[in-house]
Amino acid sequence: MEQIITLILDSGRAGLDMGLYIMLPIMVVMLALMKLLDAKGVLSWISNILAPVSRIFGIPGLGIFAMIKLLFVSFAGPIATLTLMDQNGTSRRYIAATLAMVMAMSQANASFPLTAVGLDLGVTLLTSVIGGLAAGAFTFYILTRNLSDPMTSETEVHGSSPEEEKKTVMQILGDGGQEGMKIVLGMMPMLILAIFLVNVLKVTGAIELISAVLAPALALIGLPEATVLPIVTKFIAGGTAFMGVTIELMNQGLITANELNRMAGFATNPLDVVGVAVFAAAGKRVGQVIRYAVYGALVGMLIRGVLHLIIFAG
Repeated sequence: MEQIITLILDSGRAGLDMGLYIMLPIMVVMLALMKLLDAKGVLSWISNILAPVSRIFGIPGLGIFAMIKLLFVSFAGPIATLTLMDQNGTSRRYIAATLAMVMAMSQANASFPLTAVGLDLGVTLLTSVIGGLAAGAFTFYILTRNLSDPMTSETEVHGSSPEEEKKTVMQILGDGGQEGMKIVLGMMPMLILAIFLVNVLKVTGAIELISAVLAPALALIGLPEATVLPIVTKFIAGGTAFMGVTIELMNQGLITANELNRMAGFATNPLDVVGVAVFAAAGKRVGQVIRYAVYGALVGMLIRGVLHLIIFAG
């Protein structure tokens, strides 16, 4: 019993240090800036400008808005956009393509904190766009080509409400900072639980068994045995848990920055048990196309993963 209490306290201490000194400042600043750009109409303007190009890949203007929210806010950012697409009669083909794109791309709540320990953010964003658009196009033109929904006219993307636009810059920045704090505080329980799970797996010897099974496959693509744990954690518990475990292992010197960047193409995305469950609940019609989106996202994730292996081959 004493050992369990020690594990809990150690996990809590590591989770709080990570959340308060790495995640909190990054997310507060990023959310404040994104809130300001949203209130001033910059994000909606960008989405509408890019819509003619994105439609080539089966992504409507609202899909671009969802992309921006994912890349620069958090994995929960696109949920409101997907709900709107579900309610306004957007074709299920557009919804499926947008969802596949989102699930193949990197979420800000994992990628931005990881930049503090060596993640190449520029490459991660670039491969996210490439993999996301590929996932959307594959879903739209291949997987959902037989869906019978009519192709509805696209809805123009609008920014914040008039009430938000009337606020001063400082008020908007303050609101964004508070949202960033809420996101980080909401992530803390999962973060602490993930670190606790890792510690339990180490103590019980389960991690050695898992590593023995998966290490040979990872070795084929140049990833060390230490990356088994964060990768397994990611696909079971989500991106936040992956980020927490990865930073902890890097602090222990078990994973290098180059190895982090090599596995980032496969692991920094919402395509996991948690992410799929959350997105499927965004609306009835979203849930109807979730399986198409998952298959499409797997294609996008594979493309991203290969690109990261090539770029960070050294």
